[in-house]
Amino acid sequence: MAAKWMELVTGPLEQKKQYREAKKRIDSLPEPYRSVANAQHRYTMYYGGITDGDTLVQMYLDLADLWERAALDGITVSEIVGDDAVEFAENYAQAYGGRQWIDKERARLITAVDDAKHRETRS
Repeated sequence: MAAKWMELVTGPLEQKKQYREAKKRIDSLPEPYRSVANAQHRYTMYYGGITDGDTLVQMYLDLADLWERAALDGITVSEIVGDDAVEFAENYAQAYGGRQWIDKERARLITAVDDAKHRETRS
């Protein structure tokens, strides 16, 4: 019972476990892969604004897979990221879709403008 209550407040415990495991995998990467993976994760959290836990966890698991594979295969950071690190990180995040916090604000803006237009036509 306590676990269900806790999950209601904090989200699924399985997601947290998977997230922590991915974090450990990334933290165990050799340099420079560890630094880049952590920087990409941090940027994605700010840029992506994704609110869906399943999407976030999957994105982080895939990030760990990507950089582990690159390290194992000896693929350079430049070969993975290319010339524009921001473009790479943003394309990576966009590939996952998911609901973003800004979606709610966009809907509010559209509703407010539509309501105002509707009031204007009645005046």
